[in-house]
Formats: sequence, C-alpha cells, structure tokens
Amino acid sequence: MPRLRKKHKQESEVFTDTLVDILFILLMFFLIVSTIANPNVVSVNNPAGNKDTKAKQHIMVSIDRNQQFYLGTTAINGSRFDSALVEEIRKYRSLVDTPTVVINADTAAQYGEVFRVMRLAKKEKARVVARVD
Repeated sequence: MPRLRKKHKQESEVFTDTLVDILFILLMFFLIVSTIANPNVVSVNNPAGNKDTKAKQHIMVSIDRNQQFYLGTTAINGSRFDSALVEEIRKYRSLVDTPTVVINADTAAQYGEVFRVMRLAKKEKARVVARVD
C-alpha cells in the first residue's frame, strides 16, 4: 500500500511590531495635544471645587482680576457687556434649546459682577455654570 505524502502548507506571518509602535506614538501625541488645546479660555485663577461635572460650553464668559470682561477671548467693555451677552445668548438659542453660559471668574474678581452675569443669563433662560478648579 503506497504511502500518501502530506503536503506542507506554507504559512505566512505579518509582523505588526512596528505598527504597534506607530499606533502607540500617535495615541500619546493626540492625548497630549487634546489636553493642551483649549482656545476658548482666558487665564484666570479659579476657585477650588470638589464636584466633577462637565457642561457643554456654548458661551464662555471670563472675568479677570482687573474686572475686565471677556466673551470667549474677546475683551468687552463693561458698559456694553450686558447687551453683548444677551445678543450672544439669543444667537445660540437659534441653534440649541438652552444655551450654556460658562462663567470663568478669577478668585480676585468681584463676585457681585459674577452674580450679575448669572442673573442676566438666567433671565434670558440660559443654563449657567461656574467654572472651578
């Protein structure tokens, strides 16, 4: 009885060592860049807080230690700020039901101004969030 020979299959291998290295480097790059890039913030010292909630940032209002108001990164004169904020809230209301106003106030800012901004935003039926660190 003749013996049948087994045919040996050739198996191919794909080396993924370099692919894993490249993906790891890309992952690290995007993690670092995403934590650095926040173009909508004026640098102020925020008060400390212990609650960790995230809000969708539609309108960013910043008040620095010199009582200078910023809408996004644009400096706004204090006398014109109320009308500029109302106009911005109404602009976002056409896109979203309840726009969110994030208040980024320095610890040395007068909190009477912060409460004034909060009352104005609430009067325009916007959601108000105070940013803390």
